[in-house]
Amino acid sequence: MKVELKVTPDRYLPHRYAGASGDFNPIHIDPEFARQVGLPGNILHGLYTMAQVARANVNAAGGDPRTLKRLSVQFRGMGRPEQEITVTGTVKEERDGRVVVGTEAEQGGKRIIRNAEAELEM
Repeated sequence: MKVELKVTPDRYLPHRYAGASGDFNPIHIDPEFARQVGLPGNILHGLYTMAQVARANVNAAGGDPRTLKRLSVQFRGMGRPEQEITVTGTVKEERDGRVVVGTEAEQGGKRIIRNAEAELEM
């Protein structure tokens, strides 16, 4: 099983995601505010990057979201709009019709999610 996903969030994704998630923190939607608090610009919601890890694993397991039984991640960096995110993973364990996949997400050469584990029912 190969886990790989490449996605480039567009500049408006943080605004759409804020509406969907209800998280209107200005570090996500206001680049000027984000710079004022020391960030390089507005950043992606962590849950968006986590969702891409889930998406990559579900796609690798055939596309049915019900196959995802457990997901854990460590947020290790800030994702930015308009820069490609690459999610990759490898099977760490396989037993009783389930696999555990070690997964990470990187953007611009930096791991923004690492030590993630997805448990999937195959």
